[in-house]
Amino acid sequence: MDLVTDDNLSVISGVTDVSSPVLEEMTEYAHEEEFPIVGPQSGQFLRTIAAATGARHVFEFGSGFGYSAAWYANVLPDSSEIVLTDYDNENLARAKEFFERIEFAGDVHYEDGDAMESFTRHDGPWDLVLIDHAKSQYADALSIARSELSENAVIVADNILRGPASQDDIRAALQGAAVDFNESTTGIIEYIRTVRDDDAFETSIVPIGSGLAISAYRP
Repeated sequence: MDLVTDDNLSVISGVTDVSSPVLEEMTEYAHEEEFPIVGPQSGQFLRTIAAATGARHVFEFGSGFGYSAAWYANVLPDSSEIVLTDYDNENLARAKEFFERIEFAGDVHYEDGDAMESFTRHDGPWDLVLIDHAKSQYADALSIARSELSENAVIVADNILRGPASQDDIRAALQGAAVDFNESTTGIIEYIRTVRDDDAFETSIVPIGSGLAISAYRP
């Protein structure tokens, strides 16, 4: 039975209404600019994870104009820090403009350029990591973040179920079959396989938005 129906998504949307003028403005901006965002359902899920884990130190591999972080920022403790990364400095400038109107008493760092390089310039351990940049680099991001995670940290990867490949083909690839995919889909499959086979992680895939892989770190 498929639970991801339009009716159920409408219920989920009712729960995700945080009535934030800034978030509404950010959502409208994304629609106007056709800018890809995680969406409100995934945003609320990230918010819940941040609140449940008591995260203080958050790193995002790929932040765009800060939409994802805007969902969870005000549930982080006052002494928290968030590192936002993006190749486009204009996106980060826009993120800074939005964050100046968000209730967040911690520190926000804006890193333009390669997110992988940005990661090396900040010290962990990290309580929450979002992977949402080039899909071909998802597994690499997991690899460098792994040794910098706090105990009970959570890694979230977006866009896990998005792409042109069929579920049957992806399932076959995960089972070891040789299937020819584009670079992005290959990167997603590599990520799922890597985190699945790592005994230090407990992973579930949540079919909201473009699909989120939630991995709890248990060293």
